[in-house]
Amino acid sequence: MADLTVYSSIGVRSAAEELFRKFEKQNGASLAVTWGTAPMLVARIEAGERADVLILSRAGIDGLIKQGKILSGSDVTLAGSGVAIAVKAGAPKPDISTPDALKQTLLKAKSIAYSEPSAGGASGVYFAKLLERMGIAEQMKSKTRYPPAGGFSAELLLTGAAELAVQQKPELLHVSGVDIVGFLPGDLNMVTEFAVGIMAGSKNVETGKALIGDLCSPEAAALFRSKGLDPR
Repeated sequence: MADLTVYSSIGVRSAAEELFRKFEKQNGASLAVTWGTAPMLVARIEAGERADVLILSRAGIDGLIKQGKILSGSDVTLAGSGVAIAVKAGAPKPDISTPDALKQTLLKAKSIAYSEPSAGGASGVYFAKLLERMGIAEQMKSKTRYPPAGGFSAELLLTGAAELAVQQKPELLHVSGVDIVGFLPGDLNMVTEFAVGIMAGSKNVETGKALIGDLCSPEAAALFRSKGLDPR
């Protein structure tokens, strides 16, 4: 079976890494995987880079479909994920049960971490706008920390650089040693859907289809669910 080049959003990394390893073992194929935020990977594709299989946000896949960069009919929605807050394992869990409780928790926090909006990650862009919407963007600036582009905000909990971490739930769960407090409350939450497709012009279409088949299997759905993703 042919080797595959895969560009994948870090939003599904916690589940996808395990699924990729199993696929390689069962099929004798090798996957060369590049991880990043969906907008980062979309920009690289638009700049001329090529891959066989793309796992991105649904919006990212749809944008590439319009540009003719996704093989017609190959795209499938895999799972969705909401934005959550985490603390270091064992730390007290603050109240985020209502919009006002969340606001007060953020204002009381000594430091918070979320994806830098300029990196394009869906949760970082959304949360920065949410802080503005809540009227506390200025108060939060001095105590905001950002992980490296394409990185995990929960890692800053482990180093003590941040007291609270905000990101999509599976990205928080990817980091061991943290506890999930919960999703952003009510209509403040945002769900991002992730989809997969084969890049137009790929020379490994059949292997790509086999990988997508595995990603859509009941076993994959169970794994997605265990990693904080809601299978579609």
